[in-house]
Amino acid sequence: MRVTEDVIVINEKDSVAVAVRQLAKHEAIDIGGRSIVMMDDISVPHKIALKEIKKDAIVYKYGYPIGLATRDIMEGELVHVHNIRSALTESVSYEYHPERAPALRPLISKELSFNGYKRDDGSVGIRNYIYIMPTVFCVNGPIEKLAAMADREMPASEGFDGFIPFTHECGCAEDGQNLFYTQSILAGMSRNPNAAGVLFVGLGCEINDIESFKPALGDFDPKRIKFIIYQDVEDEFEESMKLLRELHEHALSYKREPVPISKLIVGTNCAGSDGFSGLTANPLVGEITDILTAQGGTSVMTEVPEMFGAEQILMDQAVDESVFHDIVGLINDFKAYYKKYCIGVSKNPTTGNYAGGLSTLEEKSLGCTQKGGKAKVTGVIRFGKRVSVPGLNLFEAPGHDLVSITGQVAAGCTLILFTTGRGTPGGFAAPLIRVTTNSDLYNRKKVWNDFDAGKLLSGTPMEKLTDDLLDLILKVANGEVRTNTEVNKYFEMGIWRDGITT
Repeated sequence: MRVTEDVIVINEKDSVAVAVRQLAKHEAIDIGGRSIVMMDDISVPHKIALKEIKKDAIVYKYGYPIGLATRDIMEGELVHVHNIRSALTESVSYEYHPERAPALRPLISKELSFNGYKRDDGSVGIRNYIYIMPTVFCVNGPIEKLAAMADREMPASEGFDGFIPFTHECGCAEDGQNLFYTQSILAGMSRNPNAAGVLFVGLGCEINDIESFKPALGDFDPKRIKFIIYQDVEDEFEESMKLLRELHEHALSYKREPVPISKLIVGTNCAGSDGFSGLTANPLVGEITDILTAQGGTSVMTEVPEMFGAEQILMDQAVDESVFHDIVGLINDFKAYYKKYCIGVSKNPTTGNYAGGLSTLEEKSLGCTQKGGKAKVTGVIRFGKRVSVPGLNLFEAPGHDLVSITGQVAAGCTLILFTTGRGTPGGFAAPLIRVTTNSDLYNRKKVWNDFDAGKLLSGTPMEKLTDDLLDLILKVANGEVRTNTEVNKYFEMGIWRDGITT
């Protein structure tokens, strides 16, 4: 990657560069000893043509195709949605080429550890919460009131992180795949190691009633998971508080203990991507993925549509041919999901993505997938299922952050690394470290954001930022630092829908 005071050229094969400052029409800039005159005003972080690009020619960024020119593009011209289009198709033939996977680099040699909460099933949490979860949306209001009552009586303290009411819109008027998703996500959330205890609150007449739901839990510890049906009790709050007091006592029995970082399960996700996402925040998170997985830990990357256009890179990183075929199935099944609802496979970038300089899904995907670093892909997890192997896992979920992150937490993730170039205050179902792609966003919205990867653009070495982010991750895992979503008490969950409402 070549960085000047004007632009970034990522790969010598590229036909575009990314502006790092506002470039004015008719201004001449030097790129590699060659003067290029701007044919348009170019905003940060949009693209300029490094050479003439003929109509229907491939446009390259990151050394890979990001689309096709829809007309002749002049050297120095803005390259964006008005003159480039996606080349994605529904049907692609894939082959396994592990020899093309990037070589893993020597990483830090010291063994990393953190102080976490060991659970009876062998998992380790980084928080000691009690979750209050409805089996149906009808009791959303009461559980929010209940959590506030419990927080007043049993406030967060040393070794106890408080009560979280996880409301959702599901649990009734559903069947088939929708009901499966509801039950599997609620069950997975209840098994997350950050939950010392869980109270499930049912209404009593819903489709997802307590007795229908219990089989999804499998074997469970009655000291850790409790149930109440509000139609069956006279005073739902009095009876619920009795159960929460029991769960609180159980939570206090856990103490932080030193554990290796191999016990950490980190989900990676991005939202509001911009033209810097694939240059700063996502590669930085990729460095963390490489360090974590090299020490036996687990990284879970999701948002399958944001792999379209970069999926062959991930396939080549598969640890073996079996995992390669699992990735092919993941990609093809999601394309079939799009087709079922008459949506083109390139339909993903948002208004904010376009405003941030991204022009096609291929371009967005090539930046997004860098969160996976150079690690071998060891597993594919279907939505509603859980992590079963350490290493880099790909998780089946859409680009909808609330749904995909909830799925990651239900799969076992205890910490989320979340990159953004446009900004969002959204909170989710696990502690979340929000990493900005640019310093302007970080400085404007410090109440939202936790880490500034934009420093890469002002000369801070990747090695330094990697060390700093790793240090923050360990402090968050140890409970020494609370992320902004935790401080703001922004906790939300969402469940994927793929079926009818009855």
